[in-house]
Amino acid sequence: MGTPVTVPMVGKIVSVSVKVGDKVQENDQIAVLEAMKMEMPVVAPVGGTVKEIHIAAGQEVEAEQTLAVIE
Repeated sequence: MGTPVTVPMVGKIVSVSVKVGDKVQENDQIAVLEAMKMEMPVVAPVGGTVKEIHIAAGQEVEAEQTLAVIE
C-alpha cells in the first residue's frame, strides 16, 4: 500500500522534485508548496521508492491531500 505524502495546508504546488521510481530518504523534498505567500518544502515522511504522484506544478491543493505514495 505504501505511505502517503500529504500537504500540511491549502496552497499551490510550485514544483515537484521527484518522479515515479525515484528513491528517497526520510525528509527528502518531494515538492514545494506556496501557502500564505510563503514557499515551503513538502518532505518524505519515510525513505523508499516513489510509487505514485498525484499532483503537478501549478495545481491548487487542499490540506491533507495526498501528493505522492512512497513504498
